[in-house]
Amino acid sequence: MSFEQFFQYFLSGLTTGSIYAIIAIGFNIIYNTTGIINFAQGEFLILGGMIGISLSSFLPLPLAIAAAVVVTMGVGAIIDFLFIKWLKGPSVLRLVIITIGLSILIRESMLHIWDEKVRTLRHFTGSEISSVKILGAHISPQVLWVLGISAVIVVALNLFFRLTLVGRAMRACSDNRTAARLCGIRATQMVTFSFMLSAAIGALAGCAISPLTQTQYAMGAPLAIKGFTVAILGGLGSITAAVVAGLLLGLLEAFSIAVLPLAYIDAVSIVVLLVILFFRPSGLFGNREASSLKEF
Repeated sequence: MSFEQFFQYFLSGLTTGSIYAIIAIGFNIIYNTTGIINFAQGEFLILGGMIGISLSSFLPLPLAIAAAVVVTMGVGAIIDFLFIKWLKGPSVLRLVIITIGLSILIRESMLHIWDEKVRTLRHFTGSEISSVKILGAHISPQVLWVLGISAVIVVALNLFFRLTLVGRAMRACSDNRTAARLCGIRATQMVTFSFMLSAAIGALAGCAISPLTQTQYAMGAPLAIKGFTVAILGGLGSITAAVVAGLLLGLLEAFSIAVLPLAYIDAVSIVVLLVILFFRPSGLFGNREASSLKEF
């Protein structure tokens, strides 16, 4: 394998891994606040992409993306208000089943609104045929956008959880919800905001990857599985670990193409998930009780 080919695989793995990491971050934000796994996270990503594509037909691209993020945030808030907030002391299993049902509901709604056609958002810069040459590897300018947006999301979340009152309140609810209530923090509002924040992150990622992967209503579930695998691989509750694990899985998939047929690439993440669940269910970087944002 030449260096140019190696670097091409490397950049491809970083791009794919960044997408997985963003989805896993959405999982972790809701998990840290509610203790549940939101299996509708993949649908947030596709919904944001679909809305952005529709709005871009009559709005400038930046406005279309911003509107898609806001609308998807609203969907996240509605989900919490209608299906989560009114529950009194629900079991984790019940909540997980609810999120699976919501995933199916959102997916079928997208089918009725946008049908089965594959759509794509136009490239942020350049065109489909334009490319950038880096150390002999040719990549689309959109890849740089994906990597840049992923990095901005991680840094912004870091600052948000460390410096803002809402971020600190979410961390307090994550550490001890009862103590947070005694301090005057409204835990139910933090849960709502966690759904809105994870939906916004998913929507922005969905718009960023649409020019590369295209967008279709049924793509959410496979992406959710990849994001869940990354969240487990890194250790549930740790956003920083999710980023590292996402990049690891992306690179593993990219280089597996060199030795395995392309049809087996999805099996790589499933095998990783099964191995981690069997040998180290707490994840590579997680504790047995991975349930706080404090290390972020």
